[in-house]
Amino acid sequence: MDFGLVLQTDPPASQVVSLMKRAERNGFRYGWTFDSAVLWQEPFVIYSQILANTQRLHVGPMVTNPGTRTWEVTASTFATLNDMYGNRTVCGIGRGDSAMRVAGRAPNTLARLGEAIDVIRDLAEGREAVVDGNPIRIPWITDGKLPVWMAAYGPKALALAGQKADGFILQLADLYLTEWMIKAVRQAAAEAGRDPSAITICVAAPAYVGEDLAHARDQCRWFGGMVGNHVADLVSRYGEHSSMVPDELTEYVKSRQGYDYSHHGRTGNPSADFVPDEIVDRFCLLGPAEAHIEKLRALRDLGVDQFALYDMHDAREATIDAYGSEVIPALG
Repeated sequence: MDFGLVLQTDPPASQVVSLMKRAERNGFRYGWTFDSAVLWQEPFVIYSQILANTQRLHVGPMVTNPGTRTWEVTASTFATLNDMYGNRTVCGIGRGDSAMRVAGRAPNTLARLGEAIDVIRDLAEGREAVVDGNPIRIPWITDGKLPVWMAAYGPKALALAGQKADGFILQLADLYLTEWMIKAVRQAAAEAGRDPSAITICVAAPAYVGEDLAHARDQCRWFGGMVGNHVADLVSRYGEHSSMVPDELTEYVKSRQGYDYSHHGRTGNPSADFVPDEIVDRFCLLGPAEAHIEKLRALRDLGVDQFALYDMHDAREATIDAYGSEVIPALG
């Protein structure tokens, strides 16, 4: 199993770079960041510094979207980083939650997302693609490689990930839901004539190593609020008790009263007060290192290839180090 570190690009950028260097020293192979231009600093600028200060780490957004930047700009940016530092980038992409809504726009449609996945990958790898009706190719790319991994929750999005993406990003670590969603992605891949086993499965969730469970829960409760944004979209589309979406995913958002993006992804987010302890325990990895190892082994048995650790809490360095000394060696 591979491991990734997920951070927000809060200033100073030097601290983001320092934590990514620490992650590589501890055996992490991927460095991810949020991508929301209004809320945080521009990640692609920071990726250049991360790549310059590491040797093996692969970097990318968790996740970008097809609406913030034009597709040729996204492709050229990834390709430039790859040309400078070797093919060490990965494009995590989704419909766009905070990035679009904070700017007053609606998230992208799945149809637009599916088209963008093909176009961005083709352009970044040097092939011709059609953008706004015009065939274009970036001429200086000669040996480009850009895996595109798609974030998804709902049935139509899961199907699109199976049909189009090189990897699937699931932003929660619940065993039941992980199994259900991996099966949906792989079934869609098989029906599209693709090899289901070729799709990389990445589970992303907060992890907090320590004995004080109450404190760990409070530090990670924000995650249930963030996931609740996507779940609320599913409920509005499919209803509360739809056969298309498991009740295990939808029940807890009944008490949700809206969401304030100024606290997005942050400890103490008041918009996460509705999230019960049970959901925090199910969606996150909490407790002593042995508990993390046990849950990660269960996730690996379900087909998870990478665990990407959200490290937005008061023990960032300690969690990175604990994973490096105890968790990653047990899963290697």
